[in-house]
Amino acid sequence: MLKKNLVILFILFLTTASVAAQQNIISLAINDNERWWSGIINNAHLMPYSANADFTFQMLGNNAGNQVQPLLLSNKGRYVWSQEPFELKFVKGILQINGTAKIDTGTAGNTLKQVQHFVRNKYFAASRKIPDTSLVTSPQYNTWIELNYNQNEAAVLKYAHAIIDNGLPPGVLMIDDTWQENYGVWDFHPRRFPHPKQMMDELHSLGFRVMVWICPFVSADSKEYRELSQKKGLIRDSTGRAMIISWWNGYSAELDLSNPVDVKWFKDKLNYLQNNYGVDGFKFDAGDFDFYPKGSISYKKITANEQSNLYAKIGLDYPLNEYRACWKEGGQPLVQRLRDKEHTWEDLKKLVPGMTLTGLIGYTFSCPDMIGGGEIESFWNNEKNLDQDLIVRSAQCHALMPMMQFSVAPWRVLDGEHFDAVKKAVALRQKFVPLIIQLIKASAQTGEPVVNNMEYVFPNQGFDENNSQFMLGENIMVAPMLQKGTQRTVVFPKIKKGKWVADDGAIYKGGTIATINVGLERLPFFRIIK
Repeated sequence: MLKKNLVILFILFLTTASVAAQQNIISLAINDNERWWSGIINNAHLMPYSANADFTFQMLGNNAGNQVQPLLLSNKGRYVWSQEPFELKFVKGILQINGTAKIDTGTAGNTLKQVQHFVRNKYFAASRKIPDTSLVTSPQYNTWIELNYNQNEAAVLKYAHAIIDNGLPPGVLMIDDTWQENYGVWDFHPRRFPHPKQMMDELHSLGFRVMVWICPFVSADSKEYRELSQKKGLIRDSTGRAMIISWWNGYSAELDLSNPVDVKWFKDKLNYLQNNYGVDGFKFDAGDFDFYPKGSISYKKITANEQSNLYAKIGLDYPLNEYRACWKEGGQPLVQRLRDKEHTWEDLKKLVPGMTLTGLIGYTFSCPDMIGGGEIESFWNNEKNLDQDLIVRSAQCHALMPMMQFSVAPWRVLDGEHFDAVKKAVALRQKFVPLIIQLIKASAQTGEPVVNNMEYVFPNQGFDENNSQFMLGENIMVAPMLQKGTQRTVVFPKIKKGKWVADDGAIYKGGTIATINVGLERLPFFRIIK
């Protein structure tokens, strides 16, 4: 009887071990003074997580509107990585990871920088390629806030001319949603854009490079839908019919990018726009994981996250690109924008943690949304309540980041004093463009972030929860004004040699704290001078 019971217990042990292996559950005790960052960009302002954190996130089918990496990093050198999505939980001093694939965890060094170097080289090595540098050398301009769902040729040209007439330099111009005939019908709408080639030629003559908005959806009452359906393309439901999916612009079918039929069709459309009109690149919108719902059927049996990943890979053929949703494309020459932010000081404060986190998880070619906010409802019927100081401070926050992008026209919504402050921020950026380009080229070779978390550069100095300062490279500290007013506190890291010299010439000793005056036209930054 004892022998029989032992056999049963052994079988139960094997069964339990098998289930645990399938679920791949790991639990890590969070150490004293340990802080964790996860690969969930939209939650960057909630990080780092400590032993007191209470947070849960399921990565499978959920990207919270922005980029995601299946990664966690600790300021004490620990990491978690999996090739497949997992659920993470911080509860009662424990970090728990629950996934369906192998979960790698370990320690590499004892700082955030050391462990980040290890994981990027092992899991998302730099590609040695960069996106089109015109996204960096001048500001970007997006027509979304000014024209929203009324994109048209006359208004686009008016916006472009106004940029130059008001003393701003030409750069990349993005024509947003509704330039096209319909979703999936990727040609200029003949009524709203009667002379698209002439328009493109004029924009190019003004010095702009032009991107157009694009998405993986196909309107269900179009010939394109019928064409792809007949070829067995598109995401399908359990009956084998093309699935109609709800998204923010209504109901559409969706490309199945695991199907070579859909991939060829989509690229042919993009190449047509480039060859026929001279379109320079594409804003690849959507691609969110939740737009590939449970129960949907694709050509290859893959997860929603993998569909999003395949959408991102399309952009590798187009150096002038932008994405907002992404999965496991760290180290690649893809531009990653923070999701639309509201026109509020609260959302302005999310830019620094969001941008520094993109660098930590390998998305180093990044853009901090649109100046003043890109959430369109913040601007609808709200012109009288726009905060001019907020738009200026947003422009300043963008100025020393990898990219800066305008949408709301500052010359239209600002008075002379505030617009002059914005132009001063642009002029300051132009002085730093050579350094930013240098850092971007280095990042393409090594994966090193362009803008850095303070803890990354100055470990164990108490900067783990400082989300209002950042480093451009490793020698320039930027402390933008992120709240209403003209004063802010700056914490100066300890340095072995040298001193901190401010943009206004003031000198500060490392390891000190100072309250500084930040006039409307000032973006405080500090260099290490040895």
